[in-house]
Amino acid sequence: MGDTEATDLRAVLPRLMQLGNLMNRSGLGERAMKRIGADLDRPGLSIILALHMTGKAMRVGEIAERMQVAGPHVTRHLHVLEKRRLVRGLADPDDRRARLVELTADGAEIADRYVTTLLGWFGDALSGWAPEDRRTFYDLLLRFTDDLAAFLSATAGED
Repeated sequence: MGDTEATDLRAVLPRLMQLGNLMNRSGLGERAMKRIGADLDRPGLSIILALHMTGKAMRVGEIAERMQVAGPHVTRHLHVLEKRRLVRGLADPDDRRARLVELTADGAEIADRYVTTLLGWFGDALSGWAPEDRRTFYDLLLRFTDDLAAFLSATAGED
């Protein structure tokens, strides 16, 4: 890494940390759940959002991988979500021994309202930006997130 690049990254680091703090400590997720009247814990919401974002039924292991947690953690929370009729289990047509999980209509409705609320807030925060600035931001954020995830995955065992 060159001196200029290191200087640029050093200047950006406080903003990345600030963004992480804003996303984690502002209670954004809890505020959105309160706004939509959803009574879910974070893991339950994460499961519902994982299913919502993929738009398909998934195995417990796939959900756990997306959440970056162990399978038993997901299974525990799935029982609560099933009792509340927000998700349902079904047999995997490709492997009868495996189980798939899908959103119910109620679960999908909660996920949709949550995402719509967040997107509304993000849209409001960016409302003063020119359309081309928003597009550049979205493109670069997607690229950065993908590249960082790939790097962290490739170097996971090097600590």
